[in-house]
Amino acid sequence: MSMTNQDYGRLVNERSKPSPIGKNMVWAFLVGGAICAAGQGLMNLYQSYGLEKEQAGTAVSVTLILAAALLTGLGVFDKLAKRAGAGTLVPITGFANAMVSPALEFKSEGLITGTAAKLFTVAGPVLVFGISASVIYGLVLVLLRSL
Repeated sequence: MSMTNQDYGRLVNERSKPSPIGKNMVWAFLVGGAICAAGQGLMNLYQSYGLEKEQAGTAVSVTLILAAALLTGLGVFDKLAKRAGAGTLVPITGFANAMVSPALEFKSEGLITGTAAKLFTVAGPVLVFGISASVIYGLVLVLLRSL
């Protein structure tokens, strides 16, 4: 059966369910806001224990990463993400989930060739780009200061 791109587009539009955009946006807003509110609550808690603002921020980051990784490992984060969509992509929790998910997916291949190797499928390019960009920025800064 031969079909043009326009015919295929019409067929897809006829058979696909309409997306509940409004409901998805509300869920993303509520879940993303809840993650951010939890982070602020942790910040206030850590500061009330006597940590400086910078130290409390670090503790909040570590806590959110640990919570996201743990929830991913237990399968809870994926269920939440299915409902909340982009709301779970708050950078720190989304990154932790993106790191842990491939590692869990390939754990049957072994500790080294499966889990450890796949752990950096997302983080590797991010780290390489970040380190490369910082080196280039540093070199440009040194060159500009020497002028």
